[in-house]
Amino acid sequence: MRNPRRTQKIAFFLLFLATLFIVVPVGLIVIIIIQKGLPAVNWQFLSDVPRQGMRAGGIFPAIIGTVYLVTGAIIFALPIGVLAAIYLNEYAGDNFLTRIIKLAIVNLAGVPSVVYGLFGLALFVVFFRFGASIIAGSFTLGIMTLPIIITTSREALESVPYSFREVSRSLGASKWQTIRYIVLPNALSGILTGTILGLGRAAGETAPILFTVAAFYLPRLPHSVFEQTMALPYHLYVISTQVPNVDEKVRYGTALVLLALVLFMNLVAIVIRFKFRKKKKW
Repeated sequence: MRNPRRTQKIAFFLLFLATLFIVVPVGLIVIIIIQKGLPAVNWQFLSDVPRQGMRAGGIFPAIIGTVYLVTGAIIFALPIGVLAAIYLNEYAGDNFLTRIIKLAIVNLAGVPSVVYGLFGLALFVVFFRFGASIIAGSFTLGIMTLPIIITTSREALESVPYSFREVSRSLGASKWQTIRYIVLPNALSGILTGTILGLGRAAGETAPILFTVAAFYLPRLPHSVFEQTMALPYHLYVISTQVPNVDEKVRYGTALVLLALVLFMNLVAIVIRFKFRKKKKW
């Protein structure tokens, strides 16, 4: 006769092993990056421009360029993504066309980033004639993060109990007033979760910015959104594969700064999400 307690222990042990298989490699990667990159990280490295063909100096233009691109992507994608999620969840009927659109959005989240890069090149760089610029790169990254934001925002809106809507409508509020004052505030923490995921992906991608904005070597800050800029992911790729005789600690130091920048952005978003989550009514 099967022992339920023993079966439960085996299941918990297998789940624990699965967790270790995920956590341990990620932890080792982080430890190696910190160990090899920390000696390179100092104030000059963070605040100086690249010199001697990127073999010396710092990565300040790449840091600022990454911040510009991520900020532009979120400014572009977040309002559109949330509005699209509101329409699909609150206004659109449950019909064949709507189900196809929802399925397409989910599938777009898995499209390789290089495809988005080629799309951004054709649409923003060539068709709209923005050229290789911050605005073209931001729009491309924004489109790439849209499926994630729409999907997570829809799930957050669906998680709000339907009774909240019924009570609001019964008190005389319109549908839009119900969405604005009842549904959105209670779904905001989930929407910010999608924003966090979008931030992480936008900050770490190389292929989309390779085609639309990233400069190989530009030791100055851009003066407008229609100029190219350096970015940490592409800069890391360049000094690791295209520039010979780059000190190993510089490569790992750049990776460490990129990792820290992504973690910092996520931390800020998580703190904001936590504050909104405390205001939930259920």
